[in-house]
Amino acid sequence: MNTSQEIDAYARDIKKDIRNAVYDGCKKTSEKRYSVLASDFKDADALREMAGKIKQHTLEHLDDYLQKAEANLQKNGAHVHWAMTGEKANEIIADIMRQHNCKRMVKAKSMVSEETHLVSYLEKQGFECVETDLGEFIVQIDGDHPSHIVKPIVHKNRRDIAKSFEREGLGDYNDDPTTITRRARVYLRNKYIEADVGLTGANFVSAESGRIVLITNEGNARFCMAANRVHIAIVGIEKLVPRDRDLAIFLNLLARSGTGQQLTVYTQFIGGPKASSQPSGPEHTHVIFVDNRRSEVLASECKEILRCIRCGACLNVCPVYRQTSGHAYRSIYPGPVGAVLSPLLAGEKFPELSDLPKASSLCGACNEVCPVNIPIPDLLLRLRDKAKREGAKKGMKGTPPMGLWATLASQPGMWQAGLAAGHTMNYIPTEMIPHPAAQAWQASRKLPKFQGGEFRKWFKNRN
Repeated sequence: MNTSQEIDAYARDIKKDIRNAVYDGCKKTSEKRYSVLASDFKDADALREMAGKIKQHTLEHLDDYLQKAEANLQKNGAHVHWAMTGEKANEIIADIMRQHNCKRMVKAKSMVSEETHLVSYLEKQGFECVETDLGEFIVQIDGDHPSHIVKPIVHKNRRDIAKSFEREGLGDYNDDPTTITRRARVYLRNKYIEADVGLTGANFVSAESGRIVLITNEGNARFCMAANRVHIAIVGIEKLVPRDRDLAIFLNLLARSGTGQQLTVYTQFIGGPKASSQPSGPEHTHVIFVDNRRSEVLASECKEILRCIRCGACLNVCPVYRQTSGHAYRSIYPGPVGAVLSPLLAGEKFPELSDLPKASSLCGACNEVCPVNIPIPDLLLRLRDKAKREGAKKGMKGTPPMGLWATLASQPGMWQAGLAAGHTMNYIPTEMIPHPAAQAWQASRKLPKFQGGEFRKWFKNRN
């Protein structure tokens, strides 16, 4: 993961094949989203607004719903744990494994476990931990980091993966996607059988019934539980929904927003450990609710970001993310949602990520596609203001001061004069621009040819 370069510098240096892979993957998924929502719903925006209100209501009454969820999970036979920090969550998981004499873990995709760096922690504790989501598995064997919330290896192509499989002894070089998938399946099936604990996240938890909802396309979450004695679910406290009936809205929106599907291949409702009448399934279920600064976010002026259901739609549509990839964001959560959430979750390290809210054109596309209607552009502006007030990073290198622009844009006479003289910008060399910041900005960006200044003349001649 990139840890030092600011996002504009990373974008400048990114390899062309990575940029193309990210751009093409995001563009196709975004187009599928628009198509399926338009064909399936007369007013998808009304559904998004309703989903946003449900999630906001849940956040505003989170203490009540967490208590209710805990009671119903325990009623279902699950053990409930609370972790204020990522470190505490990791310790609880290790303790559970020792309690049940478990040595090997298979895990499904979980963004919270990425936050806590669970895999590396368990390996240091002497446990084996294998990612079973295909993308996460490839990231793991490469010593890499996910580049997307939903598609961890959007920055890789099949040739990269074939080389990784050959290096790890999974077969001779073969970049046929079917062959790659088959080889991963053969390897991981043995890991499922050998393991004695399976870990998942949770897309949702119903406070009403205490049921955990898991949504996957690969079926790996089922395999993580089917053959193992212990199931551990690590869950961010914001993942609650009040009632089972609310899930109808979110399940309709999540798959369409994230992958352009009407429904993911596997949708599971986990009520707890297996009943005595069931032939297979975990004998013990542990649910760990993780705060990890979410309470601080809930108390901030950006609490709406906790509505996020991790669909990745805002990444797919974002012009900045498409040009940079997730690694440019230097954090677990990339894209527009990450530009808001990552600095907030950083706590006292906020200054180190305070440039991320500037990685946006404020075009508003992220808000338009968000299935829970998060006002991401507004939140980005609030964080930019926070960074300025707290004296954090001034922003990305080469960003010129905006005071002159503000004066120009707020004075109609000066604005009209500027438009009239705008054509002269086409003939001024970069080296003649007097301000050093403006020169640095222009050195890494190319302004389009000025073609404005004619609107008022055109409008004056219209009826």
